[in-house]
Amino acid sequence: MLDSDKENVDKLVNSSKEDSQETSKVIDKKEPAAQEKVEETTDAVDEIEKSVAESAENDSAKEEETPDVDYSELSLEELVANLAKTLSNNPVNKVKSQVDGIKNAFNVKFGVLIAEKKAAFLEEGGNSIDFQFSSPIKSEYNKLLSDYKKERDAHYGDLEKQLKVNLEKRLSVIESLKDLIENADSATMYKNFKEIQDTWRAIGPVSKTRYNDTWKTYHHHVERFYDLLHLSNDFRDLDFKHNLEEKLKIILKAQALAEESDINHAFKELQDLHKIWKEDIGPVSQELREEVWHKFSEATKKIHDKRHNHFREMRSKYQEIIEEKLAIVAQINAYDTSSNKSHSDWQKSIKVIEAYRQNYFNAGKLPYSKSEEVWQQFKKATKKFNSAKNVFYKQEKGDQQDNLKKKIALIEIAESLKESEDWETATNTLKKVQADWKKIGHVPRKFSDDIWKRFKAACNHYFDRFHQQKNAVSKEEQEIIEAKKALLESLKESKKHTKESVLKSIDEWRDLGSLPRNLRHLDGKFNKQIDRMLESLSLDKQEVAMLKFTNVVDGLAADDDVRKLDSEQLFVRKKIDEIVKEIQQLENNLGFFSNAKADNPLVVNVRNRVDEFKKDLGIWKDKLSYLKNLDY
Repeated sequence: MLDSDKENVDKLVNSSKEDSQETSKVIDKKEPAAQEKVEETTDAVDEIEKSVAESAENDSAKEEETPDVDYSELSLEELVANLAKTLSNNPVNKVKSQVDGIKNAFNVKFGVLIAEKKAAFLEEGGNSIDFQFSSPIKSEYNKLLSDYKKERDAHYGDLEKQLKVNLEKRLSVIESLKDLIENADSATMYKNFKEIQDTWRAIGPVSKTRYNDTWKTYHHHVERFYDLLHLSNDFRDLDFKHNLEEKLKIILKAQALAEESDINHAFKELQDLHKIWKEDIGPVSQELREEVWHKFSEATKKIHDKRHNHFREMRSKYQEIIEEKLAIVAQINAYDTSSNKSHSDWQKSIKVIEAYRQNYFNAGKLPYSKSEEVWQQFKKATKKFNSAKNVFYKQEKGDQQDNLKKKIALIEIAESLKESEDWETATNTLKKVQADWKKIGHVPRKFSDDIWKRFKAACNHYFDRFHQQKNAVSKEEQEIIEAKKALLESLKESKKHTKESVLKSIDEWRDLGSLPRNLRHLDGKFNKQIDRMLESLSLDKQEVAMLKFTNVVDGLAADDDVRKLDSEQLFVRKKIDEIVKEIQQLENNLGFFSNAKADNPLVVNVRNRVDEFKKDLGIWKDKLSYLKNLDY
C-alpha cells in the first residue's frame, strides 16, 4: 500500500472501533432512535445485496443501450429487414426490447394491410368466409420470429441448467470446506484452503434465489476456518491483514461514491464493491469484523438514501415530463394539414411535425409504467398526420403517372417535327409544345431525366436546323451587317457618353434588325462596347449591372433565342444559390466570434463581406425577376 492509503486505513480502523463502541453502547441501552437507525442500515444493505444477487444471475442478459427508434414510421419490408439485422448482429438474450418494438409495429401495419385486402375482396363480390391472404414478407417475418424464439428458449434453458450446475459446484465446495475444518492436517490445511477459495471464485453465477444463502453459508465456514486456525498463525494473520487492507480500500471507495453526482453510476459501482467484498476478499480478524462491516454498511446506507431521494425527486418530475409530452401530442393533433395542396406544402409540414417529434423525445425519459399510455397517444397523433400525408402522396403518385403520359405525348409531337421543313408551322407548334411542357407538373422521379433528355434532344435538333437555314445571308441581311459594323465603329471612336446616349445606341442597334446566326458574334462585340461605355459613367453599381444585363437579355429575346434565355435563367438561379450559401457560411463563422469586440478586424472583415454579398444577391434577384417577366 501507498503511505496515503495506510494513513486512510489507520484512520478508518480507529474510527471504526470508536463508532462500533458507541453503537454497542446505544444498542445495549435499546434507545429507539438508534435501533431504528440500525434497522434502516440493515434494510439498505439487504436491498443492495438483493440487487447484487440479481445482477450475478443476469449480467450476461443486460441489453446494450440502443437509440430510440420509432418503428411505426417503417414499412413492413423495413421492419423485417430491421428484425433480421437486429437478430444477426446481437446475442439472443440482448434484443428483447427491440424485437418487441418491431413486433408491435409489424402487427399493427399488417393488420391494416389485411383489412384493406379484405375490403377490396368484399367490394369485388367475394364472400367473407372465402377470404384468404398470404404474403412473402409475412412468411419471412414469421420464420425470423420463430427462429428467434427457438434460439431464445434454448439459451435460457442452457442458462438454467448452468445455474443448477454452478449451485451444485458451490455446495460441493462448501462441503469440502466443512470437511477441511473437521479433518484438517496442519501441514496442508492452509494450502488446501487456498485451493478451495480459488475453486469457489472460478464458479459462475447461481440463481438469484440461492446466491445470498450459499454465500452466507460459505462465508460462515470461511470465518470458522480462520477462527479455528491455531496452527500457521503467521499465514492467518497475514491473510487477515491483507483482507483488512482490501476491505478498508473498498470502504474508502464507497464513501467517495456517496459524493458522486451520477447516482445511477454510483449505485452500480456500489454493487460491484459488494460483489468484490463477498466474492474476492476473505474475512478479517474476529475483533474487527463487526466494526469493518458496520463502516461499509454505513457507506452503503448513504448511497442507498441518496438514491431513494433521487428517485423520489424523479417521481415528482415525471408528472412535469408527462404534461410536457401531452402538450406536444395536443400540438400534433391540432396541426392543420387541410390547406396542403402541393409537395412543397407537405415537406414544410413534415419538418414541423419532425420538430414536434424531437421535442417529445427531448422532454425526458419516463419509466415504462408511466410512458406507455403517453407513447400510445403520441403514436396515435403522428399516425393521424401520416395517414393524411399518405393519402396526398398516393393521389400525387396517380397525378404523376398522368403527367408522364402527357409529357410522352409532347415528346412524340416534338420527335415527329424535328426533320420538318415547314419552318413557320413547325416552329410555332414546337414553341407551344415547349410552353405546354412547362405547365405540366412532376413525373415519377425514375422517369424524369430520361424523358427530359428525349424532349430536349428533339427540340434542339429542330431548332439547330432552323437556325442553320436562317444563317444563309441574303442581300437585306448583308445591309444589316454593314450598318451594325459601322455603328459599332462609331461607338468605339466616340469619347463622351451619357446614360441617354448609351440607351439610344442600344435602340439603334436593335432597330437595324437581327444578324444571321453565324454572325451573332457581332452582338457580343456590341455588348462589350456597351459595357465599357456604362462603366465610364458615374452610375450606381447596381444600375450599371442591370443595364448590362437587360441589354444582353433583351437582345436574346429579340432574337427569340429561347434556349439561351433558359440557360441564362438557370445560371442566375445558380448564382443566387451560391451567394446564399456564402452568406450562410460567413454568418455561421461570425458565431465563433460572439465574444469578440465589434471593432475586431476579423469581425469587421467578415461583416463587410456579408454586406457585399447581400448587395450582389439583390442584383441577381432583380435579374431573375426581369427574366421571369419576359414573354418568351
